Amino acid sequence: MRRREFIGRFGLIGAAASTMFGRGSSAQSVPKRPLIAWAGAPPAGTPAGANVPQLILDLTFGNFVKGLSEFGYEQGRNVDVIKRFDMFTDRVATMEEMVALVKPDIIAAPATLQAVEARKATSTIPIVCGALADAAYLGLIASDARPGGNVTGIEPYIAGLPTKQIELAREIAPTARCVGLLTNMNDPKGPPQVGDLRAACQSLGFSVVEAEANTPNDIPGALAALANEKVDVVVVLQTNLLLVRCEQIGAIALEKRLPTVFGYREHVIHGGLVSYGVDLRWCYRRLGYFVDKILRGVRCGDLPIEFPTKLWLAANLNTAKALGVTVPAGLLARSDEVIE
Repeated sequence: MRRREFIGRFGLIGAAASTMFGRGSSAQSVPKRPLIAWAGAPPAGTPAGANVPQLILDLTFGNFVKGLSEFGYEQGRNVDVIKRFDMFTDRVATMEEMVALVKPDIIAAPATLQAVEARKATSTIPIVCGALADAAYLGLIASDARPGGNVTGIEPYIAGLPTKQIELAREIAPTARCVGLLTNMNDPKGPPQVGDLRAACQSLGFSVVEAEANTPNDIPGALAALANEKVDVVVVLQTNLLLVRCEQIGAIALEKRLPTVFGYREHVIHGGLVSYGVDLRWCYRRLGYFVDKILRGVRCGDLPIEFPTKLWLAANLNTAKALGVTVPAGLLARSDEVIE
């Protein structure tokens, strides 16, 4: 499959997904449009051929497209965008195959796992990532201020956030003594969070029970194990898999009568109790800024890593009622979003 044929086959989300977005039969007579490859893929443990959930499409790719439009980029007019996950059941299963086949001008990665894959596939094509964690430790950048290589983007993990999440757990469960952690250590974002959460629990006098979930099939057993240990509240890590499975986690936690604390509002929308963390919608829209800078000639390695300046607090009163939990009035008053 040649590059032009490939681009013609894969378009944007929604109705546009079935439209042929080629560069035209007269491509040799018009300037070449920049090609951006969205490097999303189903999370670890997803069955072969499974679709990416609409929740994740809207959150990540949907907001990325909005961010491009804010800087004047429109699919088929002045930019071409393809999605890697559209290729999974067809010709392209790996990042290396995608890079070799379509030779994109920029790779947009939704999270650290995909950024790591993309960096293994190329050291020259710019890679921008909407949720980039522990990038220096992983060797993706030299420093936040001067990444220096071909990777940059948004770092959504703010220093001190785990402590705030544990304080939130104490606020919704004031008599709590034991905190459960639903972990996902196969994700590069997992281990740093667990270390910080353990330290925060120790400083606040909580005991900790951990249960690991590295595939969707692990989640029911992990939550059941935490319930059997009679933890007072569960903090769920911010990872790709656990975000994708937010509906499953919310339903099981409610069934097991487990109050839950998350880092992403999407969990609360789908049945979680409370969340405090960055607004991922902003992170993915902000990628449009990085794409614009690179297309205007700025080197990827000269674009500093950015950090969100506002954290988002959300609460689900329906879940609180079902669990018999009273959400403090002060927490509701300062919430950015309340589900009723």
